[in-house]
Amino acid sequence: MTRRGLPLLTIVCSGWLLSGGVCLPTMRSGPPQVEGIALPEGFRIGVFADGVTNARAMCWGDRGTLFVGSKAEGVVHALTDMDRDGRADIHRIIARDLRMPAGVAFRDGALYVSAVDRILRFDSIEQRLDAPPRPVELPQRFPDEDHHGWKFIAFGPDGRLYVPVGAPCNSCLSEDGLFATITSMTADGRDLRIEAHGVRNSVGFDWDPATGQLWFTDNGRDWMGDDAPDCELDRLEQRGLHFGYPYCHAGAIPDPEFGAEHPCSTFTAPAARLGAHVAPLGMRFLRGAAFPSRYEGAMLIAEHGSWNRSTPVGYRVVAAFPEPDGTARTEVFADGWLMGNRAWGRPVDVLVAPDGSVLISDDAADMIYRVWYEDP
Repeated sequence: MTRRGLPLLTIVCSGWLLSGGVCLPTMRSGPPQVEGIALPEGFRIGVFADGVTNARAMCWGDRGTLFVGSKAEGVVHALTDMDRDGRADIHRIIARDLRMPAGVAFRDGALYVSAVDRILRFDSIEQRLDAPPRPVELPQRFPDEDHHGWKFIAFGPDGRLYVPVGAPCNSCLSEDGLFATITSMTADGRDLRIEAHGVRNSVGFDWDPATGQLWFTDNGRDWMGDDAPDCELDRLEQRGLHFGYPYCHAGAIPDPEFGAEHPCSTFTAPAARLGAHVAPLGMRFLRGAAFPSRYEGAMLIAEHGSWNRSTPVGYRVVAAFPEPDGTARTEVFADGWLMGNRAWGRPVDVLVAPDGSVLISDDAADMIYRVWYEDP
C-alpha cells in the first residue's frame, strides 16, 4: 500500500517495543562482540541503534535526526534519540525502493539522497518524518552504471554538493570523462564541474576545518596480488588535480595495462597509503573538544575490509593525523570486527555527533555504534 506512489511510513523502535504508537524500552542489546572492540585507553563503545538494515552513509538534520542511507536495501532510515541518552529510540524508514541510496546530505531543511544516476531532495523532511514528501529529482543526471555507482555525497564549505562518480570497472579507460572523478554542483543540481580526476572510487570525504581543503578516501584496484596496490587517503590542494587512475596506483605502481601511457610522476601522490584491499570508505575530521587533545585536527576512516584477499584485512577504523608537509600518518583506532579470518561486522561511515562522540555505521551487522571518551 502506498501514498502518492511512495510506500507508507514504517516506524521501528530500535531497541524498544512499539505499543499503541509509543516506544517502550526492552532489554535488547547489541551482540556481545561489541564489548570486544579494542579502543585507545579511555574510549568506550556502545550501540546507538540496531536493526538499521545495510547502514551506509550518515548525516545529521538540523533538529537532531540521524539520516542513514543503504546500498543493498534501497531504503533511507531516520533515527531519533528522543531522550538524548546516546541510544536511538525511534527508527523510521522514510523512503523505499530506491536504487542504492547509499549517500545522504542535509542542507536548508532538505535531505539529499544519491540514487546512482540521480540525486533526490526531500524538502522540509524533519517536519514531515511521519508523512515524508515525494522527492524532488535534481536536473543533473549521472552515469547509469551499477559498478561503483553508489555514491557518498556531502556539502562543502562553498555550499556546493560534492558527488563522486566511480569507475565503471576494476581498471579501464572510459570515453565518458565523468567517470573516475569527484564532481560538485550547486544545491539546485546545476553548474556541474569536476573537482578531481583519476579517482577510482571514493566513498568518503571531508574538509579540513583548519585549511578548508578536501580530503578523500579512494579504493585501490583489484587483481594485482594480496599486497598491492594500496588504497589511498588523498588531499585535494587545488581543483583539477589528477590522482592517477587508471595509469598509476598508490602514487608509485604503474597499471599493468595502462601504466606505460603516463609515468606516476605525472600525478598527485596520496597523502597516505592505507594498505592493499582495506577498502576505506567514510572519513570525517574530528570536531569539538570531546576527545583528548592529541586527536585535534585528526580524522577517522572506516575500513570496510577486503573481499578477495587470501587473508582478510581492514574491518576497522583508523585515525589519520595530517602532517605539515601535506601527508598524513595513521594508526589503528578501533579494531575487533575481524575475528581470525571471519568478520562479524564491516564499518562503513563515521560521523561526529552533536555531543562530540562519534557514530560508526555497519552495513553487515545492521548497526550504528557510538564511541565516546571518559577520563581514565
